Amino acid sequence: MDFKDYYKVLGVERGASDDEVRKAYRRLARKYHPDVSKEADAEHRMRDLNEAKDVLADKEKRAAYDALADRVARGGSPGGDFQPPPGWDEGFEFHRGPPTGAHGPADQAEFSEFFSSLFGASERRSAARQNYRARGEDHHAAIEITLEEALQGAEREISLRGIETGADGQPEFKTRTLSVKIPAGVHPGQFIRLAKQGMPGHGGEPAGDLYLEVRIAPHARYRIEGRDLYMTLPVTPSEAALGASIEVPVPAGGTVEITVPAKARSGLKLRLKGRGFAGTPPGDLYLLLEIALPPADSDAARQAYEQLAAASSGFNPRRHLGV
Repeated sequence: MDFKDYYKVLGVERGASDDEVRKAYRRLARKYHPDVSKEADAEHRMRDLNEAKDVLADKEKRAAYDALADRVARGGSPGGDFQPPPGWDEGFEFHRGPPTGAHGPADQAEFSEFFSSLFGASERRSAARQNYRARGEDHHAAIEITLEEALQGAEREISLRGIETGADGQPEFKTRTLSVKIPAGVHPGQFIRLAKQGMPGHGGEPAGDLYLEVRIAPHARYRIEGRDLYMTLPVTPSEAALGASIEVPVPAGGTVEITVPAKARSGLKLRLKGRGFAGTPPGDLYLLLEIALPPADSDAARQAYEQLAAASSGFNPRRHLGV
């Protein structure tokens, strides 16, 4: 994602007044308007100017830009190609229904698109002044849960920040706390719908809905691929060579007994059917074998390695390399 410093685009300080922003835009627009400019990059510069003016000239969009840009900047230096830290948009609710893909708006758009579609509060105030009936608008937010919560379900409270217009007419962030029931088997990228938790309706019509995009935090043991889970399973050289029955943990809790086949190699994939995410069909749990070598930290261990070397003197693991 390309981070744009809109203050730099307009050549104004962050604390610039609305009048200074307007004057800077008009001055630069006269210079870079494609109809009159001879600059090679006039069309690109004019597009940036329009984006900057659209955000900084609107009090609510500007407040959102300043607050969120500060948060994102902690993940790196703004300017040029900038990758925000994962989950930087969590904890904020946006004026937008669920996107069509598996990612939130901040993953798919530049800041210009993101902020221009944030809350639409100016449009709501204009609409509120008219005498009409309309259902409230939907909101969108992201929620990060643990893998265990996703598999087993849970109930938790979340706090969300959104922009509202205060009594003085100025935009301000308000925080609200909601109780959320996480259904068992929810997948990354799915949405949890909270009915009537979006914007209030007009003329007695119902409120909109709040859609929570599910994100699952990285797990120390399991990796997610679609509905399947993957886990690296360490085995000893003797278990891999001779075969063995061993206990392994499973995501739902507890352990199951599996059979490691004789002559197993590192990277061998064993499948536990139906131990992944619920669905039709359900996902599986895949165990990727990794041979763990005991340390040669005692006389007995060193002697065992020497005996193994002597017994397998004809074995060359680098034969395929031609050496």
